[in-house]
Amino acid sequence: MVDVTRAYSIEDLRRLARKRLPRAVFEFFDGGAEDEVTLRANRAAFESVRLLPKVLVDVSESDPSTEILDVAARWPFVIAPTGSIGIGWPGADVAIARAAAAFGVPFTLSTMATASIEEVARKAPGRLWFQLYVFYDREFTDKIVARADAAGYEALVITVDLAAGGKRERDMRNAFSMPFRLRPRHVIEGIVRPGWAFGILRHGMPEFDNLRGYQGRADSGLALASSVGRNTDPGLNWDDLARFRDRWKRKLVVKGIARADDAARAVQLGLDAIWVSNHGGRQLDSAVASMEALPAIVPAVNGRVPVILDSGVRRGSDALKALAMGAQALGLGRAALYGASIAGEAGAMRALEIFTDELSRTMKLCGVRSIAEIGPHLLAAPR
Repeated sequence: MVDVTRAYSIEDLRRLARKRLPRAVFEFFDGGAEDEVTLRANRAAFESVRLLPKVLVDVSESDPSTEILDVAARWPFVIAPTGSIGIGWPGADVAIARAAAAFGVPFTLSTMATASIEEVARKAPGRLWFQLYVFYDREFTDKIVARADAAGYEALVITVDLAAGGKRERDMRNAFSMPFRLRPRHVIEGIVRPGWAFGILRHGMPEFDNLRGYQGRADSGLALASSVGRNTDPGLNWDDLARFRDRWKRKLVVKGIARADDAARAVQLGLDAIWVSNHGGRQLDSAVASMEALPAIVPAVNGRVPVILDSGVRRGSDALKALAMGAQALGLGRAALYGASIAGEAGAMRALEIFTDELSRTMKLCGVRSIAEIGPHLLAAPR
């Protein structure tokens, strides 16, 4: 197993994941849609923000704890949903969930997970949220929601930015589809990555346990995971969201918001949090970066519910910047996945160690002792 303690940044974990995984698998995790404009913009938006640190503040003690959905959290992070990740490391979903529990932050299980709702609840008893794709088959969708409810998941996170699947050209070039079927090129890639190949041979190809019994549309073929938009219902609308609000009695979060008017309408419907996201640049290319969308959404929400943000988060300083702009928590998706892809739970733990160390360090260097002290006064005027 790779010594993850020698990874000092999320980019280090990414490079290690690239070395361990076959190209097709790594690029499925790492890539974006079409020209990957939004994928790059997500990072550029964070990098364009400059901090304006306070000095001569006693920061010998600092407290990074906060509340996320009215429950105490040790850090202002949420593990964002990532699907199909068992193809990178057997049991990756449970591994990341256990790491999240150890750090006292919520874990969001994807509909397209390679571990079941019940298995994760049994093996990783931390704060569990469930991310829902609303399929054409509404009866099957309702059954998934009922399973999450029965398993005691704290929050239901409905993804609303997938009316159609993104055109991920890396996957097309790599002949990648899910369930993963080995082609000759993949066999060659696996031979030169024996650590990955041994895991697959020992545990077998992962399956989508939450979708057992789901037939999908007749034209969906094998590409359910890499083109999940083929099975999501493009007719999903505000009335449907209101019905979910009526049926789900715990916390309800809407994920994939980029517009202030949509955020305000979701709050009016009684949603418990707004999750600003562009799906990590994997669906609509040229969509606005999440950090660029945040300044308009925060005043539209006006403190009535928390705002969560993901897409492009790679540094602890990214977290402080988003918190200073009004977010309450940051979603970590690929970052935890890179770690888990090289060392399972230990790798996911390392990703969270990096983030929490960097955030704590950045807070002290900016002269703040608590999350409550983070605000727009720490941000330099745009250049």
